[in-house]
Amino acid sequence: MKKRYNINILGQELSVLSDADDEHVANVIRLVTEKMEEVLKSANNLKALDVAILAALNVAEDLLKLRGVNKELCDQLESRSEKLIQLIENAS
Repeated sequence: MKKRYNINILGQELSVLSDADDEHVANVIRLVTEKMEEVLKSANNLKALDVAILAALNVAEDLLKLRGVNKELCDQLESRSEKLIQLIENAS
C-alpha cells in the first residue's frame, strides 16, 4: 500500500507516494539531497532545475557504473559455476 510522504529537498516541498518503508524513503531523500548539494558546491548561481538535472545525471552515471560491475560479477559467477559443473561431471 502506498504511503504519502511530505518531503523537503533544498527548500522544495514535495508530496510523494511510495510503497517503500520509511527508512528506504529517508535514504533516497538523503542521497538526492547529497547529490544536489555536491552540484551546488561545484557551481554557483544555478537554477533549481539545473541543479536537479545535473544531480540526476550524476545518479544515472553511478547507476550505470554499478550495473556494469554487477554484470561483470554475474558473468564471472556464471563462468565459474559452469567450470565447477564440468569438474563435477568429469569426476563422476
